[in-house]
Amino acid sequence: MAGGGVFGFGGPFGPAFGFHAFPGLQDKFCEQYKCHSMAFSYRKFGKDVDHGGKIIMPQSALEKLARLNISYPMLFKMTNKHNGRQTHCGVLEFVADEGFIYVPHWMLNQLCLKEGDMVTMENVTLKQASFSKFQPQTVDFLDITDPKAVLESKLRLFACLTKGDIIGIEYNEKIYELLVVDTKPDKAVSIIECDMKVDFAAPVGYKEPQRPEPKEETDIKENAEKEELIKAALEQNSRKLKIFAGEGQRLDGKTKNIKAPEQPLLKAERGVPNYSHRRGKLTFSKAKLLKAKPEEQMETEKNSFTPFSGDGQRLKITKKKPPQ
Repeated sequence: MAGGGVFGFGGPFGPAFGFHAFPGLQDKFCEQYKCHSMAFSYRKFGKDVDHGGKIIMPQSALEKLARLNISYPMLFKMTNKHNGRQTHCGVLEFVADEGFIYVPHWMLNQLCLKEGDMVTMENVTLKQASFSKFQPQTVDFLDITDPKAVLESKLRLFACLTKGDIIGIEYNEKIYELLVVDTKPDKAVSIIECDMKVDFAAPVGYKEPQRPEPKEETDIKENAEKEELIKAALEQNSRKLKIFAGEGQRLDGKTKNIKAPEQPLLKAERGVPNYSHRRGKLTFSKAKLLKAKPEEQMETEKNSFTPFSGDGQRLKITKKKPPQ
């Protein structure tokens, strides 16, 4: 599943920010800040900010960046010096408290940071993305009707992608985690104003539906053996069958030494299916076929027939007087 999409959302600090590079100036920004999640900020930026890839930095960072010969849009590499874990991000606004930055919660998990831990920020220049591949971490992601369109709309909240990151997107009041499996042309790429193809890997825990195996000759032999066993069991049961073999009970308690006459045992026969049956045709197998009479016999019966040739009967019988 692949497709392309143009992402032209550079934000207020994109290529048209208004600053110009001056030759001969320093072009490296490297500072350390205390890292907090968006919930610790006294300003409300909307629920989508915590599910994107942009952070809030202090005003002093903007002043330092303005004096440097850096490229735009502003992209940063975040590094946890204690374990060496890294990720990349963009900047949304410069309104944080001095010495603090506010980041989405998934970035804290990615860098294994706690609230208030120190993180190193460096400005970087990333290549434009041409391809990215994602792997959902749960099979619930398959419930989305059009995952490609949903992902394309949610990536507008991001400025860059890093291979190996597990990002979180919010859709229908539910958080879906996606692993960035691959990015091209580099391990970290910018997705601002780019034409990027998107592909999906199978979700974690997904199993392909199993197809039924074709029947072999062994199955046919097993079915034949089962039919023989059933037929033998029916014949054995029919020999033991006795109709009304119980003893009767009288209300007065008396018993009579009367033995029920022995009846011939019924023999149960297994029906044979009609293999030559055609669909849409009703067949009455137990109906007896009438034999057609020859034409000569029918002609003889017709000639010998005499209408009203029977004897009449009266309800009241009168005695005939004898002749005098």
